[in-house]
Amino acid sequence: MAFIISANLLVFFTTIITSIPMIISTATVVEDLNNLQPPANFNSTITNNCLTNPSLRYCGGTAAAAFDLREIFKFTIVASHLCNISKNPNCVESFPKIDLHSQPKLAPLYLSFTFFWKFCPLTVSSIDLSNNSLDGNFPIDILHCSQIEFLDLSRNNFSGDFPIQNFSILENLTFLNLSYNDFSECRISEARFFERFNSTSFIHSGLIPSHKEFKIKAVLLLVGFPVLVIAMVVCWGWIICFKSKHNFTPSILESATDGFSRRNLVGKSKESSTYRGVLKDGREVRIEIYLGSNKMSRDERRRFVEQCKVLVRLQHKNIVNVLGWCDSSRFSGIVTEWINGENVETWLTNNAPPWKQRVKVILRVAAGICYLHQEWPHIGYNLNTKNIVLSEDGEPIITSFKIDDHHSSKTKTCKFGIFMLEIVTNRRAVEEFEKESGFVEWVKLNYSEHVENVIDKRMKKTAEIVTEAEEVIEFGLMCADISSSRQLKWDKISDLLSKMASAARLASPDRHRTTPRLDRGRVHKHVHHH
Repeated sequence: MAFIISANLLVFFTTIITSIPMIISTATVVEDLNNLQPPANFNSTITNNCLTNPSLRYCGGTAAAAFDLREIFKFTIVASHLCNISKNPNCVESFPKIDLHSQPKLAPLYLSFTFFWKFCPLTVSSIDLSNNSLDGNFPIDILHCSQIEFLDLSRNNFSGDFPIQNFSILENLTFLNLSYNDFSECRISEARFFERFNSTSFIHSGLIPSHKEFKIKAVLLLVGFPVLVIAMVVCWGWIICFKSKHNFTPSILESATDGFSRRNLVGKSKESSTYRGVLKDGREVRIEIYLGSNKMSRDERRRFVEQCKVLVRLQHKNIVNVLGWCDSSRFSGIVTEWINGENVETWLTNNAPPWKQRVKVILRVAAGICYLHQEWPHIGYNLNTKNIVLSEDGEPIITSFKIDDHHSSKTKTCKFGIFMLEIVTNRRAVEEFEKESGFVEWVKLNYSEHVENVIDKRMKKTAEIVTEAEEVIEFGLMCADISSSRQLKWDKISDLLSKMASAARLASPDRHRTTPRLDRGRVHKHVHHH
């Protein structure tokens, strides 16, 4: 095999050759090769080979220390077997060809033997790996056999870039077949390389586009590029239109509120001031300006705008229609439609509404909250009787949002529980008890002794109403109990509210007109109230 082999070593190789087919048939062939040990005289044999022919690839020098004997030993075993299965006439004297054509089980195994290709025999002039369904990138290791004249890799599934630059070392290569693969198309500057070979060598290789494919690409380029430009213009136009439609400047809001005059101030809290205004197109709006927003960091302002972009997409009949936002260095705010009507706090105080109307408000508000929890769970909202406004047709609408809200789902559930308790009792958790927890404790103490002490005294009560109110109070306390495992999850809350809605429909004298329905997660076309 291009190096001198002693008689004893030849017998040893014969034994190995007969055992290799059994080794290759196992999944541990590499491990088996690693476990084989060179014979005692192998070092001297390799040394003599290198003295006779220093050009052998495993000859790293004349000293024994320069050899990696285990690697070379594995190479000789694999080379001996590969030479024989490639049907070379005399593998002891010469190894002219590697023929693994149509051997899909053996071909990938031999390609994995990096040590073999590193020491590729100098006498190999032909490599045939065709028709094996090999995949992955081009097998770059075979280019260690730089003296080859024939290379056939056709009818495989090789893909990726073809290593044209590496082929510069194959000066003797006269035949190359890469047909029926899936290589990436070559660059025009590299096309001259393929002129060295017959064009049939690259049929369906992916490297050189056909004239038909070239025409198709040219047409796509000529047609597609203008379409792409038009699409980009439309897209940018939509973005600009969307931004200009929803992004209000400070001057627009100042003009709408007469410079944020006191007579247009309709509400104020620790977090925001709320104004009533009229835009130039005549629309009445509610403008909520966030206090301290001029001190927001760049990242906080970015998050503010991102959340506002979500708010303008909300569509539910119990959530106010958000028109846009203002984000400037002076202040930040949200602009919504103006709802003509009183808030729930005023409604409870001035009207002493009957039980069925209170249940309707609870269910309608719950429908809006369920929509937010299911569709936009990261959106925060202010849930209290001051910020729930009744439209002209009596529909309760959530009108205030919390931007960059870090409250957990537990806290939001607690707020909903307190809201329910306020509806039943007509008491104000913060104004009358300083803290919401104090209000909850008051409800617990009085409701356990006599539930009618908790229910709004002005409301007409029947035995049935008292029973239903008691259930709502129990429901509200479970939601408000943030420190306990008793607090309900929103899927359970939705189920209980659905049962409450069904009971309300059954009890109603006119089911089709007056009874509320819990629409969990349903998107509605928003009703404008002007």
